[in-house]
Amino acid sequence: MTMDDGTAETLAAMGPRLRAAREQRGATLTGVSRATGISMSTLSRIETGRRKPTLEVLLQLAKAYGASLDELAGTAAAPRIPPRQRTGDDKVVLPLTPYVGGLHAHKHVLPALDAPPARPRQSSHDGHEWLCVLYGRLWLALGEQDLVLSAGEVAEFDTRTAHGVANAGPDGPVEYLVMFGPQGERPRPRTPALGHRAPRS
Repeated sequence: MTMDDGTAETLAAMGPRLRAAREQRGATLTGVSRATGISMSTLSRIETGRRKPTLEVLLQLAKAYGASLDELAGTAAAPRIPPRQRTGDDKVVLPLTPYVGGLHAHKHVLPALDAPPARPRQSSHDGHEWLCVLYGRLWLALGEQDLVLSAGEVAEFDTRTAHGVANAGPDGPVEYLVMFGPQGERPRPRTPALGHRAPRS
């Protein structure tokens, strides 16, 4: 039976996808073999592309990895990211990731001001937030603190602390990124902070 190019490409990429799915879950070939009853040699040959997986094998692996067949094959439709949203205070929110739990990100734009701002209205809820100002000056009211962040400055806080933001000045709009996660989840740096070294003479 002749196979079209798309099907051939999907099958060729199946082995690396299955290996990536296993490694993302921290599973070993030994552990997957025990969980599914598929021999380690068969799993190894499938992951290295020396053997094509049968539907029965794919169903067993999908169950073991908690994934759909489309996800394992790489044929799942790309998640739809909602369009920009405008809030009641004229703030524009542009989702950068679909909300599927865990960390997610948005870009926020606060319009330019016609009058001096009032202190931001605060709210609190479970979660952890990291924000970075891209342009303008952002007024962050965090509990009893009042901080004005400029472009390039970052704030990170537990959102159970009352918080709110506003444009801090009349110079123009403010753009900033927000990354938000459930309680206990937060960005985890993998590299140490690097200091500036004095140039050698």
